[in-house]
Amino acid sequence: MRTHVVVRTPVLEFDRMVKQGEWVVESTRSLLRRPPWIEVREEHIKLPDGRRVDDFYTVRLRDFVVVAPLTVEGELVAVTHYRHGFGGTVLSLPSGFIETDETPADAARRELFEETGFAADDWTRLGTFVVDGNRGCGNAHAYLARGARHVAEPDASDLAPISVELLGLEEAAGRLWRGDVAELACASALAMALVKIDVESHCTARV
Repeated sequence: MRTHVVVRTPVLEFDRMVKQGEWVVESTRSLLRRPPWIEVREEHIKLPDGRRVDDFYTVRLRDFVVVAPLTVEGELVAVTHYRHGFGGTVLSLPSGFIETDETPADAARRELFEETGFAADDWTRLGTFVVDGNRGCGNAHAYLARGARHVAEPDASDLAPISVELLGLEEAAGRLWRGDVAELACASALAMALVKIDVESHCTARV
């Protein structure tokens, strides 16, 4: 007869611990700066408990947008192109940097149009997420665009040629799980879009 033992873990007083104080940046030194692309900083930090960290490194990168676009028929508008950081061709979503005179929503519409030639009127913000919780590395602004329609040819001036693909949601989910979507920001945005669509469909079915 198997005996089940219940182990009770102590309740962490998380709010109290966090409210003891914040990390204080006492000084910052720029080690590498190549505007507008990247800056690497060395920070001297005082922790809430009084300890000091003299070599905490952060990376400043430009914020960017990622769009999961769906056509009226419910197909995902995806792109395939070479990514030098990955060192190969990947399945991706329309994405790109936010320009200084743009809001994230404006940038999302522009990137969708430039990379795919599609436009959409129904937009849902999926959220804003820091790329690296320790180092920073910019913020990703994710969007779901529905009712996407082809209105023009894609802009061919990008660094690498882009191929546009229309995928059914089941196929898109399968390729996500197989690792074809190798960029974390695109994989996350696609996963969030699929979850949102699934939740909405279940809620509609209950009505």
